[in-house]
Amino acid sequence: MDPQQFERLATRARALAEPVQGARTRRVLGLAGAPGAGKSTLAARLVDRLDGLAVLVPLDGFHLAQAELERLGRAGRKGAPDTFDAAGYTALLARLRAPEPGTTVYAPAFDRSLEEPVAGAIPVDPGVPLVITEGNYLLHDEGAWAGVLPLLDEAWYVHLDDRHRVPRLIDRHVRFGKTRAHAERWVHTSDEANARLVASGRARAHLDVHMS
Repeated sequence: MDPQQFERLATRARALAEPVQGARTRRVLGLAGAPGAGKSTLAARLVDRLDGLAVLVPLDGFHLAQAELERLGRAGRKGAPDTFDAAGYTALLARLRAPEPGTTVYAPAFDRSLEEPVAGAIPVDPGVPLVITEGNYLLHDEGAWAGVLPLLDEAWYVHLDDRHRVPRLIDRHVRFGKTRAHAERWVHTSDEANARLVASGRARAHLDVHMS
């Protein structure tokens, strides 16, 4: 990403972290986009730049456990909308928007080495003014997902040209244990089907962010 573009995004995120006179809610910034678009990278950079004013709470922590996916017959398309606890994610966002003095909220994370969610892994201190959340389906409007966008103060759609995104996504799967043949097959079937669905929500974003 161009350094000047990142600085503009960081300035916009910092403005969300500034206290609003009389407001009792915490701000939430959401980064949506297709698998491999660079959402988690951008979110982590923003949190680092804001230096204590923001915490990252990724949607991936709400993946259903592998055992449950297998029980439901959905393990072969892990990453699709119905392989997440969308209602749980929405409930957490609502709770994060209304911090209680003295109460730390614990959000789940996702361990890519295990391919499993990890409960209670991310502490969100009540004094932190901004939560940055990122994931595929923040702009999705079906079922429980429709409750996500109203809980975001801003939603940015993060995208990367497919000629860069797809190879990077394949490499990521290989890095975390898939064979290259398995990774290519998974990306071109499961991940790309999800990417098309994610793209259908692009017009609902407040800002379009092109990665490079």
